Amino acid sequence: MKEHKIVVIGGGPAGMAAAVAAYDRGVTDVVILDREPGLGGILQQCIHNGFGLHKLGQELTGPEYAAVYARKVAERNIPVFYETTVTALSPDRVVTAQNRDGILKIKAEAVILAMGCRERSRGALNISGSRCAGIYSAGTAQKLINCAGYMVGRRVVILGSGDIGLIMARRMSLEGAKVEAVCELMPYSGGLMRNIVQCLHDFDIPLYLSTTVAQIHGNGRLEGVTIAQVDEKRQIIEETRRFIPCDTLLLSVGLIPENELTRGAGIPMDPVTNGALVDDSCQTMVPGIYACGNVLQVHDLVDYVSDEAERAGIGAAERILNGDNTAETAKTEAGFGVRYVIPQTLHRDGRDVPLFLRVSRPFGKVRFTVRQGDEVLVSVKRLKAAPGEMEKITVPGEKLSKAQGVITVELEELA
Repeated sequence: MKEHKIVVIGGGPAGMAAAVAAYDRGVTDVVILDREPGLGGILQQCIHNGFGLHKLGQELTGPEYAAVYARKVAERNIPVFYETTVTALSPDRVVTAQNRDGILKIKAEAVILAMGCRERSRGALNISGSRCAGIYSAGTAQKLINCAGYMVGRRVVILGSGDIGLIMARRMSLEGAKVEAVCELMPYSGGLMRNIVQCLHDFDIPLYLSTTVAQIHGNGRLEGVTIAQVDEKRQIIEETRRFIPCDTLLLSVGLIPENELTRGAGIPMDPVTNGALVDDSCQTMVPGIYACGNVLQVHDLVDYVSDEAERAGIGAAERILNGDNTAETAKTEAGFGVRYVIPQTLHRDGRDVPLFLRVSRPFGKVRFTVRQGDEVLVSVKRLKAAPGEMEKITVPGEKLSKAQGVITVELEELA
């Protein structure tokens, strides 16, 4: 069995940023395990721009953003085990993996989980119809077009208006396909407003809210889909059914954090985020195991992934160098209008702590309030809030150090 100070599982944007941050904090014995033949993860197929505006101060494509952090890893000579799949993680931080050389076991002082997420498949949707060709998840279609040079179809319907679905609507249009419609089950879009404008409005692609694909038609190849509106209980309204001819259906119906290893290690999970419960250093409830990036919560911007991963890397390094943080802790909870809050546990050690959250539905002008009982710790206003956009609120350390009990984050609608 090999031994290393820190093992990072995943070589995407989160894994690279965490490894670099841990190294720079003073723990140089860091290794990255990644199942792909190169670093970058999902960024390698995201050839559109818009990455790095917050973190790097410049607008990059996905591969360019990945290359920035890959260079950081290389400059520090951080070892990377490529084409290596981690199959198990124990609570005492023994990592089991396999590659072409056989089985690999590593005992680590700290493990950082950065496995990312996967797409929800057709099998999870229970859409009636034939099992014909021409049905892809949006990410799979993106990889086929951008990495393999394979055009998946010419007449397209997209189910789901998350950011991947919106970006693929634009991508298919740029490649000469006709995007007939983007259908969204919810009464609001799940994507960023900038993507709604740039990917749909700019290309005159219709977005149908409270609408789903009711049936798939095709013998061999997809021939069309029946779409229909849904009521407030998400049940199909029969009289609204209509047929749209198409040869391709892209599914953008949600991302699922890749937490099989997390659950296997007995780490408590948050049922809302489907990620681990963590403290302000991204440490899970199992000491020495950290989680960051899309395996912890599905992010809207890769810049926030990098920020979160740096906190995990710094937290892991500080634990190795200085031991566990013994400061008193406080719990967080989601109040009115807030779907979840991360981190779920805060240390009252005098440091400012960023809270990340998503709202439960679209709102206009709102005020977010972080409070402990009747005491307001911080209050901020936003001109609007939407489920597709992550909110960040920083709690000052001096306020947090005086807080007792549960800290609630809630919102108030303003006129």
